[in-house]
This record gives sequence, C-alpha cells and structure tokens, in this order.
Amino acid sequence: MTSALLTTGSESRRYGRASIWPGVLLCMGVTAVAAALQQAEEAVFGAAWLESLVIAILLGTAIRSCWAPGERWSAGIRFSSKTLLEIAVVTLGVNVSAHMISEAGAGLLIGIVAVVFLSLWISYGFGRALGLPRKMAVLIACGNSICGNSAIAAVAPVIDADSDDVAGAIAFTAVLGIAVVVGLPLLAAALHMSPRGYGVLSGLTVYAVSQVLAATAPISSVSAQVGTLVKLIRVLLLGPVVLVLSLIYGRARKQQASESCVRAPGLGDLVPWFIVGFIAMLCARSAGLVPQAAIAPAGAVSNWLTAVSMAGLGLGVDVRQLARAGVRVAIAVTLSLLALGVISWLLIQMMALDPS
Repeated sequence: MTSALLTTGSESRRYGRASIWPGVLLCMGVTAVAAALQQAEEAVFGAAWLESLVIAILLGTAIRSCWAPGERWSAGIRFSSKTLLEIAVVTLGVNVSAHMISEAGAGLLIGIVAVVFLSLWISYGFGRALGLPRKMAVLIACGNSICGNSAIAAVAPVIDADSDDVAGAIAFTAVLGIAVVVGLPLLAAALHMSPRGYGVLSGLTVYAVSQVLAATAPISSVSAQVGTLVKLIRVLLLGPVVLVLSLIYGRARKQQASESCVRAPGLGDLVPWFIVGFIAMLCARSAGLVPQAAIAPAGAVSNWLTAVSMAGLGLGVDVRQLARAGVRVAIAVTLSLLALGVISWLLIQMMALDPS
C-alpha cells in the first residue's frame, strides 16, 4: 500500500495537486448515480442485471457523447481511470487465498487452468483474424476467459490500452454476460445437467461472481457453491496472466527504449507495482495476516474504485471510434464466448463431472 500512496503522490504532482479533484469528483458522482441505478434494478427486478461498474462506464460514455470535458476535468479523469484502477487491483488480492485453490482438487484445478489458457489463445486468435488491434484482442481474450469486466480493467493499464478499446471490450462483454445469465439455466434444463455439472459449467463460462450466483441459485444450492468455487479459481488466474502480460509488454517497451536511445526500464517497469501489490495481498490473506473483518470492506473498496475508474474511462471515450469497431468486436466476443462454452462442456464430459 506504500507503493500505492507513492504512486498516487507522483500522479498528483504530475497533474497538479489541486487539479485532479474536479475530474475525480466528477467520476465519483457518475459512480454514485450508477450505484443508485443498480439498487433500483435490485428493488424492481430482484437482481441487478447491469452492475454499477458497467452502468458507470455507460453513463460516462453517454456524458462524453454530449459534452467533451475540458482541461479542468481531464487530469482527474486520467487519474481516476489509471491510478485508482491500479489501487483497486491491489485491494482485489485481499479477496483471494491459496485455500480456495486446494478445495477444488488437483484434477479440476488443472482442468480450469487448461480451459482458461486455451480460451485465451482461441479468443485472441479470433480477434486478430477479424482484424482487431493486438491490444483490443488481448482485452477481449482476457475478459472472456477470466472474469469479464474486472479482467479487462486489470489488464488495460499493463498493456497501455486506449480508453476506446477498454470501453468497447467492456460494453460488448457486459451485454453477452447478461445473455449468458438468462440463457444458461435454459440450456442446462435442455441438456438435463446435474446440479454439480451445471455449477462447473457456470463457473467456467459466466463472467462475474455475482452473475454466477444469479445463474446458479435458481437451480440449486449445490450449483451455486460449485459454480462460485470454480469462478473464484478463474479469478485467481488473473494475477499470473497479468504478470505474464506485464513481462511481455515490459520487454517490448525496453526494446523500443533501446532503439530510441532512451533509458531502458528497470524491474519496476517490467512488473508494475500493483501486480506486486496484488500478489502481496494474496500471500498475506493466505498466511492469515488479514483480519476476517477486513475482507468484506476491502472487496467493497476494490469494487468502488473499479467503478470510479470505469466512469473515468467512459468519460474519455470517443463514441465514434467505438461505433467503428463495434461489429468486429461484437463478432469476436460472441465467437470467443461460444468457444469457451464448447471447451468447458468438453472438460465436464472428459472428467465425468456431470453424472446425469
């Protein structure tokens, strides 16, 4: 967390200590409205089909479509979309532990890892085959294969993705995420899946933990428990994937710096501080150094900071560029999700996880 404070301080000095606040407060205001809309969804429909994180980026994009923030706001918007997001990734580490891995068993654990990395490769291939830029293809692959919006948000600063790419990937992933929550129980009924088998399928294909609960709770408590465990293991893989990407893109930046006779980055440039912080928080949780009472508040802080950063990303989005990339992104996300579903189904059959 010291690194987080140092980074926050350096960002403040870069933009001017007072100049970031108008933009930050604007992003917080957008996030507050998004949270209120999510509560309204829950009150009316009994569940939130669109989480505040998604609503925040949609609201931010809508505002940006009607009004282009001036220099007074831009520094705080950039601060929110980058630095606050990095702090959110660190606090996310408090919510995972090594114990979660051991509960699944070695066979299922290996299977989940195989599904995630095979899905990453296939999804990235779809994106590139459709002519998407490399960074956009990486965002779609990580969002589809790991944990949707959270994965996209965590990967974006590591690969220096543009706000337009992040917004596009999140927007289409959010739409399909809702479709999966609605359609997956119908598919399970048509296939006569057992509660355990359906739980595994949900955990491997649904994007967010809350969406896994929404998709499995109507079926059975066993489905909800199994689905949540499988999903949490997928979330744990976000750390290693982001670390690998940071090394890959760190080497690319090092080569560019060498060719342009600029100072080559050190270890801190190759492995971002917030990835080190995420791993440190995970280890602290696993070692029992994090009080149980602090886990839920840390998760709430992480969710809030992520939503604020998504509002910042939305406020920096050029909708015209998003519309130009829309069709190809939609096709890439859809094909990636279908491929993930097929791979997950094959794993369930190979491991006899659905005895029905």
